[in-house]
Amino acid sequence: MEHQHKMEQGDTLPEMDNGKMKGGHGHSIGHAHHIKVFRERFFVSLILTIPVLLLSKMIQSWFGFTLNVPYQLEIIIGLSTIIYIYGGWPFLKGSLSELKKKQPGMMTLIATAISVAFFYSVLSVLFLHGKEFFWELATLIDIMLLGHWIEAKSVMGASRALEELVKIMPTNAHLILENGEIKEVMVSALKPGDVVLVKPGEKIPSDGVVIEGESHVNESLLTGESMPVHKVQGDKVIGGSINGSGVLKIKIEKVGEETYLSQVLKIVKTAQESKSRTQDLANRAAAVLFYVALAAGTITFIVWALLKTTDFALERTVTVLVIACPHALGLAIPLVVAISTAITARRGILVRDRKAFEIVRNVNAIVFDKTGTLTEGDFGVSEVLSTIDENELLRLTFSLEQNSEHIIAKSISEYAIKKGVNAEKVENFRAIPGKGVYGEVGGRKVYLGGANLLKELNIEPEEQFKRFETGGKTLVYVIVNGNLAGVIALSDRIRESSRKAISRLKQMGIKVFMLTGDSEDVAKWVAQELDIDQYFAGVLPHEKAQKIELLKKQGYRVAMVGDGINDAPALVTADVGIAIGAGTDVAIESADLILVKNDPEAVPQLIEISRKTYSKMVQNLWWAAGYNIITIPLAAGVLYWAGIIINPAFGAVLMSLSTIIVAVNSQTLRKYMPAG
Repeated sequence: MEHQHKMEQGDTLPEMDNGKMKGGHGHSIGHAHHIKVFRERFFVSLILTIPVLLLSKMIQSWFGFTLNVPYQLEIIIGLSTIIYIYGGWPFLKGSLSELKKKQPGMMTLIATAISVAFFYSVLSVLFLHGKEFFWELATLIDIMLLGHWIEAKSVMGASRALEELVKIMPTNAHLILENGEIKEVMVSALKPGDVVLVKPGEKIPSDGVVIEGESHVNESLLTGESMPVHKVQGDKVIGGSINGSGVLKIKIEKVGEETYLSQVLKIVKTAQESKSRTQDLANRAAAVLFYVALAAGTITFIVWALLKTTDFALERTVTVLVIACPHALGLAIPLVVAISTAITARRGILVRDRKAFEIVRNVNAIVFDKTGTLTEGDFGVSEVLSTIDENELLRLTFSLEQNSEHIIAKSISEYAIKKGVNAEKVENFRAIPGKGVYGEVGGRKVYLGGANLLKELNIEPEEQFKRFETGGKTLVYVIVNGNLAGVIALSDRIRESSRKAISRLKQMGIKVFMLTGDSEDVAKWVAQELDIDQYFAGVLPHEKAQKIELLKKQGYRVAMVGDGINDAPALVTADVGIAIGAGTDVAIESADLILVKNDPEAVPQLIEISRKTYSKMVQNLWWAAGYNIITIPLAAGVLYWAGIIINPAFGAVLMSLSTIIVAVNSQTLRKYMPAG
């Protein structure tokens, strides 16, 4: 059946075209159509089943009533024929599709079971005068339709979790014309370079950059960032995110398929279409189960035909075929895939390759690029040590540095402003070439500079200042009225989240390595600060892949985490390549997995979700296929001597129950879905 085939391939999402779904509604309509088909066929078949049950002699004897109508047998045959053709059509059609591909599976088993029951019953009534199975046939088809209806609804629900991303795109935008007028236009009409106005509470129409205004923007649905992000002039914004209380003017940079959201959906679509190893296993198991069921059914029929009657043998055979239907097996992996892809996308983790997502659960070594990954990638104040009031030290320093364009001066000025410190008027300012600067602030004589300045002034740093001399930091000494008043250390600052990430990875039993092109001193300092197991310093971009190969030769299963630009060779060489901090540029071809936010904590989160996802897949596979180990022998009648017997309808209930359990078990993954 087409529906089953789609599920085995994994549910997919549409691409987008200028903010609108392209083929996407077809996907939604496809699943909605399947739900409608199964629902309608189920209710029609159920209504027709009621008179079949009431007119059945066996049901009448069970419940102690009698009901005779003219042409009773003909009515039962007529109604059963309608149920078989109308209710059983999805399974009959699906079996033809499977047999054409030479991949017999669940549909072929169901079609075989209902066809054997129907044709034997007709022949029994018309020619053989044996036992008929019309009421069992009708209830069996009802339960099969109900199971598929539940299954289609489950997959639709999982798919919708991602399709919500498409729905968040606004349809209209406030375009600012060259004469300053504001015109309401469709988002699909926007082009790069257009300037739009976004009012408080409105959705940002497309990817762009803030050119005027200030606000907090909620990006939680897109990147997993739980807190609203502060946006000012020059900051990039993502289409579909929600503006807070400020008014923003945004210059549109990307539209249509170039936007962040379209890129996300494209990657999600590719990932869901790429089969995982576990899906391959499930498909092989379903094929094997078909042949096992066919063999078990044949043996059951022969044995019971010899030991008892043909009627009893047929009932056992039909029950074996029904119970062996790998219905739950068809749902076991696709449903988990759909849910886990929704979870990762909502957390800002984009899965390009499903196999890599499965492999990452087994990595025992993570290699981080340093700059921009473990560190913030920009030069800034990392520490201040002062013998006077720290704010006073910063005030004196800021006063001398405020007008300088040098990177060190700018970094100190930014730090002082962030701390709420104001600069004062400076008198007699002069530069001391190669050594530093001098100036007078509020009557105090202040020198700023490095180690050469201390030598010039014959000042020997006290012991407490000497610990700053290691670690690859740039030091600015502050001398006030001839005394060393403090030191400001500048470096590429370590991300606070890096500490938590590495600590968590170590708890998970994973070794952490670091690659950097920086000097030995800098690498050693970062490694010590973060408690990294081993580091490689002074590594050129093309040498990073060689270090990954070295670790692989040592027996490690390696994941490389980098920015996806100069780390591309290493990302490709590793068992799993993880691009971090992609932001709105998610089209990083060298990575298997993409982390939208520049947050190392997403790495242990990714591994944890991978482990939980795989665990759910295995649990589902065991339940879907494993229950056959017990139920097939019972269906065959091995405990007949003990009075334990399963009829075809009860077999169908057991089979459907396994499907429901698999669906419910898969839904427990949703606890990893972030709020928002």
